[in-house]
Amino acid sequence: MQPPHPPLSPAAVDTAQVDDATLPLEGTERTINGRSRVYFDGYWIKAYPVPDDTLVEKQRLIFALTRRLFNHVEHGLYVPGARLEETRAAYDGETDPERKRVKGGMVAAALFNRAADMLTKLVELQAMGIEIGPSDPLMRRCGQHLQEALSLGRLVKHRSGEEGIDELWGEPFKAFAFPIREFFHSRYVKLSMMMRCIDDMVLKATPTLERCPGHAGVTSLILALAEAAKEYAQSLRTDADVFDTWSALAVAKEHLDAHRAQLPKRAPNSERTLALEGEQLIKELAQLLFYLARARVPMPKSAAEICDRCRLLSDSIDVPAQAMSTGSPVLAQR
Repeated sequence: MQPPHPPLSPAAVDTAQVDDATLPLEGTERTINGRSRVYFDGYWIKAYPVPDDTLVEKQRLIFALTRRLFNHVEHGLYVPGARLEETRAAYDGETDPERKRVKGGMVAAALFNRAADMLTKLVELQAMGIEIGPSDPLMRRCGQHLQEALSLGRLVKHRSGEEGIDELWGEPFKAFAFPIREFFHSRYVKLSMMMRCIDDMVLKATPTLERCPGHAGVTSLILALAEAAKEYAQSLRTDADVFDTWSALAVAKEHLDAHRAQLPKRAPNSERTLALEGEQLIKELAQLLFYLARARVPMPKSAAEICDRCRLLSDSIDVPAQAMSTGSPVLAQR
């Protein structure tokens, strides 16, 4: 069940606005504690100035989004735009489905880079006083490349190997096709979805992990990492406080990674089995929170898997000790 409000934090609902009847409209902007924020889905998210809607700014934005994209997907996909036709030929000639999926991602990368190359040249022409309109053939070709890359991007998985992150693949195309202000709006929406994904997952996972043998007290470590993840996700690396947001995230993950089950020396085997299952789940939850913070988009498939396994673990905790001899449903699923 979704909580009525996320945990209160600098990123969450303003404490003066916790009554549903007085909650602001989506997209409301406000200065809170000296910081500009925008409201979406119960969260006051850090807001940033919107650049001018020019070809130069679009080029910069698409370049940054493309570079960020390849920090989060499978290794080895990056291909320069100059090798687009060569990459496409390799993709078209591949018959093995698994290899074709990977080569499709390489075509998408080449398309992104070819579009970025075109935009660079168009900006140079514009700087020379040559008018470049939306109907320009190169502008249309650029848009076609980005749209094709978006369709192929669905083949690509997150670096974790667990799921795709379609939202990241769509960002360069959105930055090209829509006014920059609309693109910023869509980013805030995705951030609120990511933060909701974190809060819902933590709300469902922590009660089970807290009562798992040997893991009492782990909730405070999980909450610390969740809050640090949400704070870092809505920040830019150029922010003055990036040193604080990144170090807070890194240290919170280190603390959760270092957590180990604490059991009496003569604890029964059934409790030791559950403690190990809980330890593994905590480790994977920490990694997913870290991925979410850096990708800045929701990862619903991975979050749902964590929650499903927590439900299985909860059922195992409730089973009498003598029934545990049949084996672990959580470990059996993995």
